[in-house]
Amino acid sequence: MATYFKDPDAIARLSEEEFYVTQNSGTERPGTGKLLYNKEPGIYVDIVSGEPLFASSDKYESGCGWPSFTKPIVHANVVELDDRSLGMMRTEVRSQHGDSHLGHVFPDGPRDRGGLRYCINSASLRFVHRDDMAAEGYGEYLDQVEDI
Repeated sequence: MATYFKDPDAIARLSEEEFYVTQNSGTERPGTGKLLYNKEPGIYVDIVSGEPLFASSDKYESGCGWPSFTKPIVHANVVELDDRSLGMMRTEVRSQHGDSHLGHVFPDGPRDRGGLRYCINSASLRFVHRDDMAAEGYGEYLDQVEDI
């Protein structure tokens, strides 16, 4: 089993925006994320720790301007915290091992898929294509990714 942690070397390689989002709980501008329109099969992992977070089979177009998912691929890897910033109550989501800010979860997702919308910053994610999952150590999650 893989070990995931807040990797200082990975943090040092982050772009300015990736650092702002993951380490300072920032948000990328809506509609600008590199993974927003990605429709390839695979998984999304924390850009800092590599821990698996979401599967492409749980990604959907919500129209919110950020990649949206119905559920985490491994629930234990996503931590939910109260967020009272910006004068409102929201639920922040962070990675368990990397402690990266990912985005927020809202109760307005597709009802037939659990009703949740994990609204996630592209800048906090690295996409691993289905074809590369086994070689990169994510083979155990292949059954959660759709075939092409």
